[in-house]
Amino acid sequence: MTVFQGVHAVLFDLDGTLIDSASDLGASADGMRVRRGMASLPLEQYRPHAGSGARGMLHVAFGIAPEHEDYPALKEEFFGAYEARMTLRTAPFDGVGDLLARLVNGGLRWGVVTNKSQRFTEPLSKAMALFDTASVVISGDTTPHAKPHPEPLLEAARRLRLLPSQCIYVGDDERDIRAGKAAGMPTVAARYGYLGWGADVTTWGADAEVSSPLQLLKLLELP
Repeated sequence: MTVFQGVHAVLFDLDGTLIDSASDLGASADGMRVRRGMASLPLEQYRPHAGSGARGMLHVAFGIAPEHEDYPALKEEFFGAYEARMTLRTAPFDGVGDLLARLVNGGLRWGVVTNKSQRFTEPLSKAMALFDTASVVISGDTTPHAKPHPEPLLEAARRLRLLPSQCIYVGDDERDIRAGKAAGMPTVAARYGYLGWGADVTTWGADAEVSSPLQLLKLLELP
């Protein structure tokens, strides 16, 4: 089993790693379908793509990519729909609250590095008590680059006044692992997350994998 040494902070991706937001994301896109007279789709079709945000939800709902001429307008409509309901069903994954409390009790700081824009991360973090102990929250538009670019993770380390090697990054998407490796951070793949359709986690090159949030404690040798 991998055990990480010299860790001072744990950084997490948001959707699919700390919080399960698939229901609200999927319902936002599905509502757009229904308003256009299209049949509703089950959540199971949206869920694997939830980590891709608007791009993933609109692909499932309408089969379009960002290059489509209608995409910008649909994306803004989706953002408005999601903004109106983003905390209705969204909740931390089982064990996340306990995990974060035990990290803090063990003397470690924690934070979030997500590609979700501040438009959403700010109200989410204020609405959920989960974030009360977070030391840093980096959104997708905090820096000029989003993951898989390493800059958001490097910015988090700077704000924590830590070396990247003193942080570990946990995420449920290959982009998370690529960003962490590029930033010089040890990485952990969250197998309980969204992962993406047909993803093979073993090819991502993560330093470790966990099947539940609390398994992370073993990698840090915390009780």
